[in-house]
Amino acid sequence: MLPLVTMAAPVKDTAMITINGEAQGTTYHIRYFDVQKRNFKHSIDSILVQFDKCLSLYRTDSELSAFNRRAKHGNAPHMFRSQWFYEVLVKSKEIYEATGGAFDPTIMPLSEAYGFGLKKNVDPENVNVDSLLQFIGFKQIDFNQAEVKGRPGVKLDFNGIAQGYSVDILGAFLKSRGIDRFMVEIGGEVLCSGTKNGGTAWVTGIENPLKPAALAATVTLTDRAMTTAGNYHNHIIRNGITYNHIIDPRSGDPRTGSMEQTPLLSVTVFANDAMTADGYDTAFFVMGPEATKTFLKNRKDIDVYMLYTNEEGHLMSYATDGIKEFIQEK
Repeated sequence: MLPLVTMAAPVKDTAMITINGEAQGTTYHIRYFDVQKRNFKHSIDSILVQFDKCLSLYRTDSELSAFNRRAKHGNAPHMFRSQWFYEVLVKSKEIYEATGGAFDPTIMPLSEAYGFGLKKNVDPENVNVDSLLQFIGFKQIDFNQAEVKGRPGVKLDFNGIAQGYSVDILGAFLKSRGIDRFMVEIGGEVLCSGTKNGGTAWVTGIENPLKPAALAATVTLTDRAMTTAGNYHNHIIRNGITYNHIIDPRSGDPRTGSMEQTPLLSVTVFANDAMTADGYDTAFFVMGPEATKTFLKNRKDIDVYMLYTNEEGHLMSYATDGIKEFIQEK
């Protein structure tokens, strides 16, 4: 799901640079304040290309694709070419363990079987879930700072976390150039640092799942990341059954989060970094509203804004205390 980014006109005391482009099959928008008026588009585009060469599921020459190809041949270790691969595995394992497996990048065999990976035109009704679950779970892989290996048939899919990580990487790049007031957005994943001119917070929007061209709410953000997982942009319907691209890795059920199973439509997560937010929004969507609320009682570093429908089909919302004052519903 793609939150809509909006901005008020800044006070003209420091130059604001605006950079837009395409990456990862979507668009990116970057705003930052720089007294030197430097334009980093070339460097940013170069970083995004290198990121794709590491973690893209769709590039045959990516490091991730190289790991997944070895899945056919055995459990020989894959030596890391990039630190990014290792770092995203570390965060993925952290979220996997914290959520009891609700987020799991070893989901790839199931994603492919249901038609949400590289393989298209498959029939989700014919998927043999039990035969695929043997390849799912972090127990199937082992890694350290130098290498990762997995049993034959195990493949990795970082679509639920990599885009958020790329946002963090661009934020780190800007900070390395002495820029501490910026907003980075890629495909709806957002990281904000500092404030705009005049000390006002950055403003971003959360899409209305029932009216995708409209906003459900706007959010003011300072020094925080925001990402959203939803069930209405990417799904397959067969014989009246909705198969959602967010699959429960514990059961193999792609109907988790589909409207006939639960009224939950989207989960927006707020965290200190976009990779954390991105991984948890997928996990929380799988877990559902009540389990997510229980989980967050002990996690004050994370906030959520959930959208769902009531029995009459009306759009309803829930926000944790830490984000309520920053949300303006439409």
